[in-house]
Amino acid sequence: SVGVQLDPEQTGFIAVENFTSLAEHHELQLDPSKLEMLLALVESNEHGHVCYQELIELLNSKRSSSFRRAIANGRRTLQREILLDETGLGVYKRFVRYVAYEILPCETDRRWYFHQSRLCPPPVFMTIITILQIIVFMCYGVMLNKWVLQTYQPDFMKSPLVYHPGHRAQIWRFFSYMFMHVGLEQLGFNALLQLMIGVPLEMVHGVLRISLLYMAGVVAGSLTVSITDMRAPVVGGSGGVYALCSAHLANVVMLLIIVLVHYRNIFAYELLGVQIPPPP
Repeated sequence: SVGVQLDPEQTGFIAVENFTSLAEHHELQLDPSKLEMLLALVESNEHGHVCYQELIELLNSKRSSSFRRAIANGRRTLQREILLDETGLGVYKRFVRYVAYEILPCETDRRWYFHQSRLCPPPVFMTIITILQIIVFMCYGVMLNKWVLQTYQPDFMKSPLVYHPGHRAQIWRFFSYMFMHVGLEQLGFNALLQLMIGVPLEMVHGVLRISLLYMAGVVAGSLTVSITDMRAPVVGGSGGVYALCSAHLANVVMLLIIVLVHYRNIFAYELLGVQIPPPP
């Protein structure tokens, strides 16, 4: 078997030359991205061997911290332009590539996500929330015959969906107010950000994490108002949108840090002749 070929003495470790020879002279049934990462993991090991379990974890799509360090410090560096230069991609794969570069700061994570991404399950949470908000707004717009500043209508403020500090005993209002909006401007702004930021985040991080993040922002908004202003009602999904923007801002900061470190290394090498080693 392949395991016997790589580790004939059953030591639990694989010699670099054994795996490299197998990868170069035999056709391994792996996609190019996984094969390249396997070679990077093996070649980056200073002891001349690599743990067999780490290879198994990679083949099972389980990425350990040691694997991340090996990829970061490996000699087979991944070029930033690889994904951008790929041609012949369909609409979905082009969108996945856009999401990878928009959300993920590390090139290795971008390539991993690009090759592992599947259309199922789709990013349903943000899409469903946005559609429900539009439906509720249209229903109240038709009922009140008013599409701007609906909060000025008494019937609008009597809705069981609006959060009001005086009705804190009705627990659902802490969540349901996100479906109500003042007018087209607020609804359009929130819907645009939910689709432009929320959908890519959901594609990368999954439905569960983004739904919890969004709902936490919604609850935080109603709780904040109930503490700071006991008389003000609350409508709109802005609390959840702010939470999404904060999460995306964290990605932007991480990407900025990587860019700054890259230019620091260029400055140190070109002007000072000093090569800064990668972090441990």
